[in-house]
Amino acid sequence: MPPTLHGRPFTRREALSLGLTDGSLRGRRFVRLHEGVYRTAQTEPTVELRLQAAGLTLPGDAAVSHVTSLRLRGLAVGPLLPLHFATCHPHQHRDPDVVLHRYRRDFAVDVLRGFLVTSPARTFVDLGTQLDDRRLLRVGDWMVGTGLVDLDELHWFCLDSHLDGVRRARRVVKLVRERVASVRESDLRWWIHRGGLPEPEVNVDILDDHGRWLARGDLVYRRQKILVEYDGWQHERDAAQRQWDHIRREQLEAAGWRLIVVTSIDMANPRRVITRIRQALNSSD
Repeated sequence: MPPTLHGRPFTRREALSLGLTDGSLRGRRFVRLHEGVYRTAQTEPTVELRLQAAGLTLPGDAAVSHVTSLRLRGLAVGPLLPLHFATCHPHQHRDPDVVLHRYRRDFAVDVLRGFLVTSPARTFVDLGTQLDDRRLLRVGDWMVGTGLVDLDELHWFCLDSHLDGVRRARRVVKLVRERVASVRESDLRWWIHRGGLPEPEVNVDILDDHGRWLARGDLVYRRQKILVEYDGWQHERDAAQRQWDHIRREQLEAAGWRLIVVTSIDMANPRRVITRIRQALNSSD
């Protein structure tokens, strides 16, 4: 086997030029990725390799788009396959593992690890055709929180666009906030919104009556002195961390704050979580 074929996708034409045959390509040493595109069986099928392989069958301007661009940027939403690309080229493409979206006009792209990728703002709007409101809020919070796009820029792009998915994008972008720490926090914020509760502040410092710092809270109702926190790793703390958690909670309670901790088990029934928050808000009035 030619060693130059390891670790990357290659075409049938290249393989034949190196002395391989169609019969050998059908053997166990190779894996067919797309029509006329292969990898060696020992080559790991990473996301990057899959994108490189698909790129061998697509127009030169094709950019990674939709949920696939999110995965390349570091957020896995939706299935790995099919891969999504966008192009202005009238190229016809039929492949069950690749979706080629055709845009009517030129679009902004970034270059990431050697791939053309649709811009974050364009991706957010495009995902309005693929994701529901809750998952799109996850994406918006994550994009803004990681610095991929400025919140004002995202608002402007949604308002100025007339693209597929923009209605959902305009509705959801109103809920996107800075400093959201996790996608589960975004989910919790979504259910608070759906439940008709007041919007909490996001990841802000909590001070006592003398201005001394007490904690940094996930979702904060400052007037009612209620702190809502999503705790996704409650069973992974060591003894020192658990001790600090107890002290922190005692300090908050001593300053008149009520702490509502929400776990992954709680989020299996978000309506109960919203009821807990609503009751706490009502009892503080």
